[in-house]
Amino acid sequence: MATIKIKQIKSGIGQTERQKRTLRALGFIKMNQTIEKEATPQIVGMVNKVAHLLTVIK
Repeated sequence: MATIKIKQIKSGIGQTERQKRTLRALGFIKMNQTIEKEATPQIVGMVNKVAHLLTVIK
């Protein structure tokens, strides 16, 4: 299956607890961290929920 690279560009500070947990579930620990995940429907849905904090790298 395809993979996507995502980078955290904004902090989780000041966000709702649910959004903070979503960032944690995606594997983000610190700012400007880039991770590569498999593009499953679950991962894509989590990325869409916190899209204002992330950017997808092609």
